[in-house]
Amino acid sequence: MNTSFRRTLKTLTAAAAAAGMVAAGATAASAHVTVNPDDTGANGYSHLTFNVPNESPTAKTSKLEVTLPTDTPFTSVSVKPVEGWTAQVITSDLPKPVTVSGTTVTKAPSSVVWTADEAHQLGQNQYQSFSLSVGRLPAEGTTVTLKAAQTYTDGSVVKWDEASAAGQPEPKHPAPSFVTTADDGAAAATPSAAAAAAAQAPAGETTRASQNTSDAASVWGIVLGAAGFVLGAAALGLVLTGRRTRTAAK
Repeated sequence: MNTSFRRTLKTLTAAAAAAGMVAAGATAASAHVTVNPDDTGANGYSHLTFNVPNESPTAKTSKLEVTLPTDTPFTSVSVKPVEGWTAQVITSDLPKPVTVSGTTVTKAPSSVVWTADEAHQLGQNQYQSFSLSVGRLPAEGTTVTLKAAQTYTDGSVVKWDEASAAGQPEPKHPAPSFVTTADDGAAAATPSAAAAAAAQAPAGETTRASQNTSDAASVWGIVLGAAGFVLGAAALGLVLTGRRTRTAAK
């Protein structure tokens, strides 16, 4: 094997290894509790989907609690049933009265708690999706933060409540959040209609929702997997070419 061939083969091997490390990093970064709204239009209703991965190698996820905003409260919250999980919507007094659509509100849903039965607790390398229909969304440009607490069967609790800042590294446990956009005229839709529309939407339909980090990780995995395939094929081609050259020389 000549020096040039060995150098090229080492380069391809290093590139393939780097692609693998990037793919692993993308997967690790996606292991967060996230929220994906199907509509972010101000003054309307939205179907929120929380994706919850189990990150513990030894314990299972048994409970999820999502805290709802009280400064811009939702006056309507409905829960989509999840097999093996019970859901409770908790209503509380607001810290101060808030005007929503011309009405003064003093109480509103403040949190939602999902609790699993033993057979449906999330084990290693598993995740579950939890969905809410909420409304009305606050004014355009409002950041809706939905802090979450994930409880494990060993008693530990992971709080997803850290704020993300533009231009700064992502915190270890970022709070699920999204930003509202311009009023799209969907305010007249009822909460049940919004939820039904979300359930009936074609799987490939593009929404204006914030992109889930796990989706991004999947795309990276596909792209980098293809890159690894190409690099592997190139390396194999060089090996075969080297063999043919040596055979011809003999």
